[in-house]
Amino acid sequence: MNRVIVHADLNHCYAQIEEMMAPSLREVPMAVGGREESRHGIILAKNDLAKAAGVKTAETLRDALRKCPELLIIHPHYEDYVYYTEMVKDIYREYTDQVESFGLDEAWFDLSRTVSLFGDPVETARTIQERVFRETGLSVSMGVSFNKIFAKLGSDMDKKRGFTVITPESFREQLKDLPVEDLLYVGRATAYKLNACGIRTIGQLADADIRFLKRLLGKNGEMIWYFANGWEGSEVKDVSWQREVKSVGNGVTAIHDLHDFTELQLVLRVLSDSVAARLRQKKKRCSLVTLYLRDKDLRCFSHQRKFSRPTDLSEEILSLALFLAHECCPAEEDVFPVPYRSVTITAGCLSEHTYCEYDLFGEEAARQKQRSLEVTIEKIRGRYGPYSLRYGSALQDDALTSFDPLGEHTIHPESWF
Repeated sequence: MNRVIVHADLNHCYAQIEEMMAPSLREVPMAVGGREESRHGIILAKNDLAKAAGVKTAETLRDALRKCPELLIIHPHYEDYVYYTEMVKDIYREYTDQVESFGLDEAWFDLSRTVSLFGDPVETARTIQERVFRETGLSVSMGVSFNKIFAKLGSDMDKKRGFTVITPESFREQLKDLPVEDLLYVGRATAYKLNACGIRTIGQLADADIRFLKRLLGKNGEMIWYFANGWEGSEVKDVSWQREVKSVGNGVTAIHDLHDFTELQLVLRVLSDSVAARLRQKKKRCSLVTLYLRDKDLRCFSHQRKFSRPTDLSEEILSLALFLAHECCPAEEDVFPVPYRSVTITAGCLSEHTYCEYDLFGEEAARQKQRSLEVTIEKIRGRYGPYSLRYGSALQDDALTSFDPLGEHTIHPESWF
């Protein structure tokens, strides 16, 4: 192969790291899960014994415990997960400067130009896999191919420290009978549409009419047809590459359902503070705010609106978020007919923060005064903790407002795009 792209995936990452830190956990069914008392009670990862008992990722703790009453639930230690996964990626970086993370536990790296230093790239990948296990105690599955899509597919084919090579000569035979949903970016809804048309395997997808797929799925249909035929040539990003920040957002599943605007406003204030603080940290301002709400029946609602001028002020973000809440939340005497379960504020249409001179007695001077106040509050919280300085209104419902969006370490997968 001219190009040698490797996709490495740490097997059941969170659970494996917990087992590595406490080997006795390998002897019992164990899963990493959230806390039911904070309404984050789902399975995040499980070990092999839990998997054998039927426990599945993303199901509720209650469902998992019904299947496996002896299941041991470990609450997540995100700082440890970040520390050890970076240790693993540091090994990859010893061999190439093209290492691109795909979430916390996965990464692509390009060994195409390492032959003169380390020899055969496929054998180099095997050496890296062994080093990871020997030096960290963690097992990693690897897929080796001529593009990122098939490298990712290869690592998924064997989840127990597997090593799969997919070449330009072999891929059609190797992949033709695999279900279409094994291909990156063929999700449940896309697979359902393809299956309904008789396209169930990657081989059938590769042989399908691209014009039909484009009519059926739009641009996504064309994209996955190219993927199935091996025509994907994107480069693995350099280690110094940073993804452009396009939006900043924070959300929370409330400790209890939100029944009225008073409770919603308390949560929105905390979220607005965190979004504004993150905008200032990134030296950005936003021109758009989007409010996402999910009710107790898990139905989602969203509204958005633009500012007349960019901002990084919590008060202005809160004001617009409250306006959007009144716009999209039907209520009788401020009480919602169906309580809301979770809330998210996202700031979009970002621009660089620039400084300029303002009229000393004008509206901009008042905005700068507000900004100075918010920056001071942010510094105090940064030094003494998030609860060292709070709004008096937050004490109306301490349990509801005692969360720190800036301190959350929930790690979401990154988009391949």
